Amino acid sequence: MNDRLSRSIDSPLRDGLTWNEAWTGRDNGLIFCWERGRLKRHAEPDLAKRAEQGELVTLAWKGGTEHIDEVDDAKKSKPQKRFGTLKYLATWQGLRGDNLDIELNADLIIVCTKTKKPVIFRAS
Repeated sequence: MNDRLSRSIDSPLRDGLTWNEAWTGRDNGLIFCWERGRLKRHAEPDLAKRAEQGELVTLAWKGGTEHIDEVDDAKKSKPQKRFGTLKYLATWQGLRGDNLDIELNADLIIVCTKTKKPVIFRAS
């Protein structure tokens, strides 16, 4: 597989995929996550708007920052590095209405516009 996974927002959603086709292909389910984000964009326009503004909203995958302050308060220590999954990143890009564009072998740091907390997205 290439080091970059990309797909245009103009690409039609794939229909009728089996579980194996959606999750175990060469992309490891990232395209399916992005497509789910695109569907969620229409189902939850307020959530999509927050994501468009750069907020790392709570999604099914690790990567959102909504409850980070509660965790930091509970630890009462220096905040730890926060990591998110590429599945979160793909879903978030779809929710925002962005093209799917993920560098598979590089870290990407996104700072949430709401919490001002950085999250490092990486494959493993």
